[in-house]
Amino acid sequence: MIMQPGTVDLKQYPEDLSAMTRRWLIPILILLLCVFFALDIFLGSVTISPGDVIKAFTGEADLNTETLIFKFRLPKAFTAILAGIALSLSGLQMQTIFRNPMAGPYVLGVSSGAGLGVALVVLGFSSGFESGNIHSSGSWMIVSAAWAGAGSVMLLIMFISSRVRDIMTILITGMMLASGISAVVSILQYFSNETMLKAYVVWTMGSLGNLSRSQLNVLALSVGAGVLLCLFSVKMLNALLIGENYASSIGLNVRFARVVIFSSTSILAGSVTAFCGPVAFIGIAVPHIVRNLIRTSDHRLLVPGTIFTGAIIMLISDILSQLPGSENVLPVNSVTSLIGIPVVMWLILRRNKNSELF
Repeated sequence: MIMQPGTVDLKQYPEDLSAMTRRWLIPILILLLCVFFALDIFLGSVTISPGDVIKAFTGEADLNTETLIFKFRLPKAFTAILAGIALSLSGLQMQTIFRNPMAGPYVLGVSSGAGLGVALVVLGFSSGFESGNIHSSGSWMIVSAAWAGAGSVMLLIMFISSRVRDIMTILITGMMLASGISAVVSILQYFSNETMLKAYVVWTMGSLGNLSRSQLNVLALSVGAGVLLCLFSVKMLNALLIGENYASSIGLNVRFARVVIFSSTSILAGSVTAFCGPVAFIGIAVPHIVRNLIRTSDHRLLVPGTIFTGAIIMLISDILSQLPGSENVLPVNSVTSLIGIPVVMWLILRRNKNSELF
C-alpha cells in the first residue's frame, strides 16, 4: 500500500495483544501513576526525609515541611497530572483528525494565541507594571490575556473549518496563523525593556509550580471539560480514522465532529498554556508511545491509555526537572523536549524505513 505524503497509517498496529494483556495494562498504568505521584512529592530540590514527608500528612511535621509539601509539591504534582492529560489528549485528537503523526496541540495556533495574550500583558504594557506584580501567584491578568488569545484563535479556526472541508487546508492555516502570531510576539520582544523581556522568556520555559489554589481549581475544571468532550467524541474519532469521506458515508456529521474535537483540543491545550506556559512535545510523543504500547487504533483503548501515560510522563518530567538532591531546578519545557524529541526522531526514521519497503 502506498501512502500519501503527510498521512499516517493508523491501522498499522496489529491487534495481536491478548485480552488479558489489555485487561492488566490500565491497572499497571494506574499503579505507575500512583508511584510517580508519590515520588514527585518525596523528591525535590530541597531534600526532605521520607519520614518527615509522612509526618506532614499526619500533622506531626514542622511548619516549614508542611508548607513545602502542601503549598508547593502537592499542587505541583496535581498540575503535572492535569497538564500531561490535557496535552496528550490534544495530540491524540489532532493526529487522528488530521491523520498526520506530526500533528500536536499547537498546530492550530491555540497555544500561540495564548502566548500572544501573555506577551501583550508582559511586553506590550510593561511600562505600567512591575515584574513582581505581573508574576505574583494571585494575579489573573496574564491568565485572562492567555485565555482571550487562545479563545480568539479557537473561534477563528472554527470559523474557517465551518467553510473549508479540506482538513489539511485547516492544518496549514493553523500553522501559518501560529507563524504570524510568533512574528507579532517577536516585534513586542524587540521593543520591550530588559526586565519584562526576561520575565516573558521565563514564562516560555514552562513551569508547573506557580499556580495558586484558585488557579489550580480553574485548570482542573477546564481540563475536566476538555476530557469530557474527548470521551464524547471517541466514536467520532474512530470513524475519522479512515478519512472524512468514509465517516460521512456511515452517517457521521463531519462538521459537528470537527467542532467538538477542535473545542476539546483548544480547551485542553489552551488551559495548560495559559497556566503553565508552553510545554513542548508531550502532545506529539505520548500518543505514539501509547499506540505502540497498546498496539491498537481503537480510541476506546487509546483515550484511557493516553490519559494515564501522559500523566505519568509529565510526573517523570517534573521529577527530573527538580534535579533531586541539587539546589538547581530545570525548566520543565527542557525536560519534556529531551523526552519527546527522540520519540519524534524515531517516528520519522521508522516512517522512512517503511516507505522503502513499499
